Amino acid sequence: MIVITGAEGFIGSCLVARLNSEGYNDLILVDDFSDGERALNIVDKKYTAKVERKAFFKWLDENENLVQFVFHIGARTDTTETDEQIFKELNLDFSIQLWKACVSYGLPIVYASSAATYGNGDFGYDDDMALLEKLVPMNPYGRSKNDFDKWAIAQTESPYFWVGLKFFNVYGPNEYHKGRMASVVLHAFNQLQKTGKVNLFRSHRPDYKDGEQMRDFIYVKDLVDVCIYLMHHRKNSGIYNLGSGQARTFYDLVKSIFVALHKEPNIDFIDTPEDIRDKYQYFTEAKMQKLKNIGYNKAFTSIEDGVKDYVQQYLEPHKRW
Repeated sequence: MIVITGAEGFIGSCLVARLNSEGYNDLILVDDFSDGERALNIVDKKYTAKVERKAFFKWLDENENLVQFVFHIGARTDTTETDEQIFKELNLDFSIQLWKACVSYGLPIVYASSAATYGNGDFGYDDDMALLEKLVPMNPYGRSKNDFDKWAIAQTESPYFWVGLKFFNVYGPNEYHKGRMASVVLHAFNQLQKTGKVNLFRSHRPDYKDGEQMRDFIYVKDLVDVCIYLMHHRKNSGIYNLGSGQARTFYDLVKSIFVALHKEPNIDFIDTPEDIRDKYQYFTEAKMQKLKNIGYNKAFTSIEDGVKDYVQQYLEPHKRW
């Protein structure tokens, strides 16, 4: 039996799909199941039970002997949310309680951290755990993730196997419900369908041209492949980056959407909204050697191939994975 928190969300539901494809159907889906649109992400998925987040620890106390692995993907992920208490409750306190339960019951856990912990990148994007104390995230979401990472490595009692994964810019199917927090690919696809063109944020720094801000974009199918690898690996605990390892421009990303739709690129530039302008990252690139060093050697999907698959197999037919 495998537990997945955040199972109805973007990454969580893709992990469920990936597990189902491997024949893992004895799954416990944990989430707040009150969002009707998100519920569509788990239609036709195979699982044993859905457990409400608020009832989960009682359920775990009663069923821990059946559980073999925990994927803790659930979190409040809105980078524009300013209520620190929300992040403390959902991202820090819940994670601490789950960690302690995994220690008590001898359960391995893989949990979602974030590249938002790196802030503006003053210390680079190196997943050396010795650097965690130096990092200065730029928003409450990033701080909550870094706070848990720091808490985790300070513990004298840990699950026998644990990994925190610093997700970089993830895109792919099952993110229809995410609104403003959805990937640039989804927003750009919707714009293109409505207007025939795509708006990208103008650069507000002299060292970057418009559209040449760079991020490490990772296709969600690659991300869940890593999760499956770690479920089988169960050694070399620690915190790892999870990106493609290759920064690419927003222009390249959006151009890939036009190519996937067999259209000529038509891209305009607009000012970055003032409420996020001073917190906007102009460059991220995951150092991926640490994950490679423990044996993960599968190549990551290029944005050209990832966007093509996402657009043609999911966005055009409006399907979910």
